[in-house]
Amino acid sequence: MPTDHKFNELSSGHGFLESPRYHDGRLYLSDFFNTRVIVMDPKDGSWEKIADVPTSPSGLGFLADGSMLIVSQHDHKLLRRAADGTTTVHADLAAFCGGDANDMRVVDGHAYIGNFGFDLAGGAEPRPTNLIHVTPDGEVSTAPGDVLFPNGAELHPDGKTFLLSETFAHKISAYDRQPDGTLINYRTWAELPETHSPDGMTVDSDGGVWYGNALTEGPESGFYRVEEGGKITDQILVPDGWAVAATFGGPDNDVLYLITNATTLPDFAEGKSAGYVRTASVGRRGAN
Repeated sequence: MPTDHKFNELSSGHGFLESPRYHDGRLYLSDFFNTRVIVMDPKDGSWEKIADVPTSPSGLGFLADGSMLIVSQHDHKLLRRAADGTTTVHADLAAFCGGDANDMRVVDGHAYIGNFGFDLAGGAEPRPTNLIHVTPDGEVSTAPGDVLFPNGAELHPDGKTFLLSETFAHKISAYDRQPDGTLINYRTWAELPETHSPDGMTVDSDGGVWYGNALTEGPESGFYRVEEGGKITDQILVPDGWAVAATFGGPDNDVLYLITNATTLPDFAEGKSAGYVRTASVGRRGAN
């Protein structure tokens, strides 16, 4: 049986939170329904708005110069917010998106961006799409493989294996990341139970993936740790909403920040959600 862990509440009163990123001692998050990016004190949960994104922010990431990349969902743009708050369009993703642009992982200036592939809120049938790759210069292409709702992503601590949640395929996939940032050798890394729809993910220093089991409101709603091959070793059950995303942070990189949203698919379609930030100590450290 997986090891059970408990959580503590850090912050509430948000809309639909996504894409937590711990950076320079602070926690950054997107709030879909309040159309803003916020930054939070990871100790007491106090927060402030740092950017308005009228067409809904999603994935976040940082470049070496300190600027932030922000996925703008509905208009399929990748924005670049400079340290002084000036925001420009870093890349236009429209030609490569099926449905809304979504979560993102930035590695050495390269952005890897998922997209819904279909109209989730409108109840359309899921269909395959592609993971989008944006170079540091803003050039856009797609990675190989027809993927089903590419979502959270992370670089494995081996520095070469790029991991991807496929929400509606119920699996974690993998690529080999090349020195120029391109991805090759698409494959399955871990098959998950049919009742698990992996959303945002983070990786610990032992190579385990912690993922949120999204779109689930029942007894399996929660966060899970899976190893290559599909063995689930740990769980953090959440009784009051979707488990959406997680990231490690804190001075020793050993606090797991958990993003949950109390919503349903009908409520999500209407922009209704109550977002929470929670924390857990799971006896491991983050890899990145």
